[in-house]
Amino acid sequence: MIRKHVKQHEVGLLFRRGDFHRLLGPGDWFVPRTLTGTDKLILVNTLETRFEHRLLDVLVQDAAVRERLLVVNLAEDQRALVWRDDRLFEVIGPGRHAYWQKPFALNIETFRESDVRFEHPRLNAVLSHPAARAFLSSVDVQSHQRLLVRRGGELIADLGAGRHAFWNRAASIGWQAVELREQVADVAGQEIMTADKVTLRLNLVVTWKVTDPVAATTLVENAATAVYREAQLALRASVGARDLETLLTSKDAVADEVRATVARRAGEYGASVTGVGIRDVVLPGDMKTILNQVIEAQKQAEANLIRRREETAAARSQANTAKLLAENPVLLRMKELEALESILRGAKASFVFAPGNLGEQVRSMLAAPES
Repeated sequence: MIRKHVKQHEVGLLFRRGDFHRLLGPGDWFVPRTLTGTDKLILVNTLETRFEHRLLDVLVQDAAVRERLLVVNLAEDQRALVWRDDRLFEVIGPGRHAYWQKPFALNIETFRESDVRFEHPRLNAVLSHPAARAFLSSVDVQSHQRLLVRRGGELIADLGAGRHAFWNRAASIGWQAVELREQVADVAGQEIMTADKVTLRLNLVVTWKVTDPVAATTLVENAATAVYREAQLALRASVGARDLETLLTSKDAVADEVRATVARRAGEYGASVTGVGIRDVVLPGDMKTILNQVIEAQKQAEANLIRRREETAAARSQANTAKLLAENPVLLRMKELEALESILRGAKASFVFAPGNLGEQVRSMLAAPES
């Protein structure tokens, strides 16, 4: 026999003729001096925590071995987190796993992969561990998003903002982040014929947002494409029912009509229309010239009408003034003096008038001499 020393952080596994014989704890032990290929002593370091051996299933049948080990036996759909001194040590899958219970404090948490979603109060710590990447996938959802999770096409979760994790091997799992913020559909370059056979081009802007993420992803393939298509059809129907003049003078009415039509259809697949506006109306070059001529003629007619109205008013005013002067000689004399003052303003001359009709005297002075 020969003495062998097993250290404090070790255990000895003694095999005889290839079979496990016994476990040797820390201390001095006497073993056969000559150990053959089938008789040997294996020293195991318990500081490595995880214990792996090809005869593990046989070793755990021994009571002394079971007392020192924490054995975890996981089914095919099970996963486990192994915590060592309150720190994540590893993530394990199906099979039998063994860990030395000393010198560390161990804790095992078991989960089922069939639950699909992985929830844990220390989720960030778990996901940051390298071993977790082989078993878990995570997605960060913003405050303006909703996350729809489906398994085999069936909706199993509708999740809000935050970090969410899922088991990698859960059968046919898929997820989709749905945008909840207001979006803009720019319906540009639409060539449409009006009721009076004028072809023009319009640019329409539709603002909308998703209100029901489930409906927006199940009733239509793409909500944005559906809103764009509905806006196109509604715009063509509204413009086609109006002539050019009506369209140009009632663009807001067209926008309101389009909004009502699109909002009704969008509401059926979980979207809400918040605004519709016609941004541009582009006319063909020849139609633009004709329209400018029409507008110019209209404005010229309006100007002539105003001119005639003013001339009539001026004539009426002059007739009233003449009548008033004829009925009031004193007022007539004052108007004559005002006219004389206007004529002589700035002239350096002196005039002496005799008693009598002042107007006759002024006219005789201004009359041209006879030749």
